[in-house]
Formats: sequence, structure tokens, C-alpha cells
Amino acid sequence: MAKNSEQFVSIMDTTLRDGEQTPDISYTPAEKLQIARMLLAEVAVDRIEVASTRVSQGEADAAKLITDWARKADRLEQIEILGFCDGKKSVDWITQVGGTVLNLLTKGSEHHCRTQLRATPEAHLQKIEEVIRYARHKKVKVNVYLEDWSNGVRQNFDYVALLVRALLRLEVERIYLPDTLGVFAPNDIAKYFGAMVTAWPLAHFEYHGHNDYGLATANCLSAVQAGAKGVHTSVNGLGERAGNSRLAEVVAALHDHSKFRTRVDESRLTALSRVVETFTGKSVALNAPIVGRDVFTQTAGVHADGDAKGDLYASRLAPDRFGRKRRYALGKLSGKASLDHNLENLGITLAAEDHEKVLRRIIELGDRKHTVVLEDLPMILADVLDAPGRSVVRVESYRVCVGSDETPMAEVTVRYADQLQTASSVGDGGYDAFMRALRKAVQPMGIEMPQLTDFRVRIPPGGRTESLVETRISWGSEEEGGFSTLGVDSDQLAAAVTATEKMLNIVAPSRITQNTKSAKTSKTTSPKKTRRRSA
Repeated sequence: MAKNSEQFVSIMDTTLRDGEQTPDISYTPAEKLQIARMLLAEVAVDRIEVASTRVSQGEADAAKLITDWARKADRLEQIEILGFCDGKKSVDWITQVGGTVLNLLTKGSEHHCRTQLRATPEAHLQKIEEVIRYARHKKVKVNVYLEDWSNGVRQNFDYVALLVRALLRLEVERIYLPDTLGVFAPNDIAKYFGAMVTAWPLAHFEYHGHNDYGLATANCLSAVQAGAKGVHTSVNGLGERAGNSRLAEVVAALHDHSKFRTRVDESRLTALSRVVETFTGKSVALNAPIVGRDVFTQTAGVHADGDAKGDLYASRLAPDRFGRKRRYALGKLSGKASLDHNLENLGITLAAEDHEKVLRRIIELGDRKHTVVLEDLPMILADVLDAPGRSVVRVESYRVCVGSDETPMAEVTVRYADQLQTASSVGDGGYDAFMRALRKAVQPMGIEMPQLTDFRVRIPPGGRTESLVETRISWGSEEEGGFSTLGVDSDQLAAAVTATEKMLNIVAPSRITQNTKSAKTSKTTSPKKTRRRSA
């Protein structure tokens, strides 16, 4: 929070107006209201731009919904609506939906003025003045966009000066200077924005950036340092082409790399990002600064070790600052410290031998391109620590073919002691075909497979299609000494095969033990009584 006005810069967020110009995005009125409330009441940006005039009835309904809420919340002056040089039309539209602030779009470059409007600068100014005077009559405050200002100020400063002098004479609230095509670099902003502030030091200039060169955040920082009293943003950088300046990035950069502060509550930025991501269907890049899902995740074991020994890989961009937590991904690059961080979060302590087993399993999964997250870890623990001590039966290989117009088929190769058997079969599904082939393969080995009585699949919370799968299979009835086995893998069928292989290793040793006893004592012992084990 700023201690004085000299340290303060305002944030105007245009997610609901300019952000909606992102391809394939159209908010419902209810969605717009939800985002508006979060922006103003939770994240605490200073103002929001919520609509363009005369677009559609849905746009009018959304604007009315927002202004009704804002009036009751005493936030009406924080609601802005884009309008045009169209006489009374835009002003009337705004008053009809309950708005009180017009952001008037004007041409900030002479080239746009003469080419698109087919008008002289003087004729354009006349239309601008007409709208502003009518807005004042209707008690609507006016801010003015100088569209394409970045090209305009570079090509013909005198044209821009003509507009600015007229707007100051008309006493508009704020003048917005857009880099409409995202063509400026920070040094351009420093030069031209600085020139505007030097020429009109009492004017309220704000910067509106676009991200075509990936420089929007840096340009916002440069604009503020050059004298901008406000910057414009959108959540997740939504907007045309490469989008607008990203709210989370801009706020963090201003707080960490300038003397300026904002009113924004950083801890609510991630929640807002997720809501907008859901409503728009536009996914945020996993490595997007501040709000990306991976940006507070350490993967390398050396980083986890450094954090454990003294936060050696921490910076001012601490996850708790943004309502998040540091995560330590587990994969082939993981070390002991990475696993320790995750076990600590789960409140689990492992013996050294078990710790090594679990880490080996994680690295094995990493070699298969699977990254283990915290939610996966309990499954891996259950899988590894519950495994039989030795495997006398091994499924050496398997192949399962399933297609929409084909009968499922499987081929399985099994090793048992010195025997190696291969068999194939068809079935009603992939796993059924596998089991039929497996039964053929182990029959010559003298292994009797128990009846499958239950088959359950579980994935951790989060809905990730790449999540580890836990498959638990129950074998035999309780009266017959039933037991269950567990398999964990990123592939559902592979998890089921693992659980089935564990079953074979429970059954096969008991068969050997039984045969040995039979040979010595000629006494028959039911193998079903020796199977009450859980892997």
C-alpha cells in the first residue's frame, strides 16, 4: 500500500472489455459480474472497463448487472465503458445501462484519422468535443483513449499535441496512451511517454500496453517510471493477438522493481486467474509468471536440497505472497531432498531402506516421462512398500490390442523359475483378453489363478489425464482366504498388470510350498488357506 500519492500508481483492468476481444471468448452476464466483483472487491484494482457500447443486448445486460451491483457497493465510479465518437449514441447507451464513466475512443495517430475516418484532424476534434459536451450534460465523466498513440507520437508529435491541448481544455478526467499494436520497447516508452509528461506535467496520463513483442510488463514499468499515473492490464493477458499487459506480472514488477505501489491484493491474483481461465476456456501457460501452475515447483534435486539447507533458491517471488505453496516435483531428476519435502508435507517418515525403494520407483517413473506430484505419492508408497519381497513370477512382456471395430486381443509372456511361456487370447475387453492369455501361459507352470472378485481404479484429485492410476484387485472370496493386490502406474492397464503380477507371486510360492509338503508327508493341504496376504 502506498504511503503517499507520489508512490502510488493506479491499475485499470480491461479483462471484461479488451480482454473479451481474445478469439473465441464471450462472457455471459453472470460471468462478467463474477469477474467484476473479484477484480474490485477481492483483488482491489482501482477501476475496471466492462463493456463496449452498442455491441449487443447481452453486452447491455452484462453492463447493467455490473452497474447495479456497483451502485449498491458504492463503486459506480470504478466502472468504465468504452464509447465512440458517435454523437449522443454512446453516451445514451451508457446512461441506459446505469454507467457514469465513458472511455472515449479517438484516433491518436494522424494516419488513422485521415485513413480510417477519412477526416481532417479539425473535423475529428469537432466530433470529440461534441461527445464530451453531451456527456457532461448527462453527468457522465469522460476519459479519452488516443488509439495508436505509439505510432502517432513517433510519426507526428504535433498531431498528438493538438489533441492533448484540446482535451485538457475540455477538462477530461484522464488521457489513455495506448501502444495499440505493441510496437514499443521500454526505451521508446521512456522517450515518448517522458516527452508527454514533460510537455503537460499536470495531465493525468495512463499507459495501455499490448504484448506483441513480449515486452508489455517491461513497458508498463518504463511508463510508470516516466511519469504514468496508471497502467492498464487484463487477467492472464487476455486481448487481441498476443494480448494485453498481464495483471499479475505488472503488479509484481511494480512492487519489486520500482518505488511505486498499487492497492492490489497479491494473494488473490491466482484465484482470479483460475476463475477467468475457467470462464474463458483459455488455459494459462504452465510456466506463466506468478499464476502458472509450475512456477513455484522445484524439479531438480539440487534445488530442493538448497531450499532445505537455507532457502537458497528462493526469491522475492515467494509463493505464499500470491496465495500459493512451494512444490517439489518428483521425477528422474529428484534427489533425497525432493522426496523429503513431499513426505514432510504428508507427515510421513520412512526408514532409510524404504526411502531408497520409493526414490528408485520415482526415478523409474521419471524415465518414462511421468512427473510425480504430491497427490501421487501415497499411491507410490502403497505400491512400493506393500510389494512382495521377491518376484518368482514375472510378466516379461505383454501386448494388448483394442480397437473400435476389432475384438480385443492380448499376447503375454510369463517367466516362472526357469520356465518361459507365451500365450495369446481374445476377450471382451483389453484386460479380459490379457487375463485369458495369462491363464493359458501359467497353466503349464502349475499355477492356479484365483477368481477375480473386485476391480477398483482410483486417480488422485485434480482430474489430470496424466495422473498416476491406482488399481486394486481383489482375488477369491473371504471364506476361501481372499486377498487383494495393488498396482500403480500412469497407464491404467499397466497398473492392472502390476497388481495381477503381484497376485501370481502370492499364489506361486504357496503352490511350491504345498507341493514340497505333499511330497514329504503325502498330506494334502488346501492352497486356499495360505493365500491370506495383501500386496
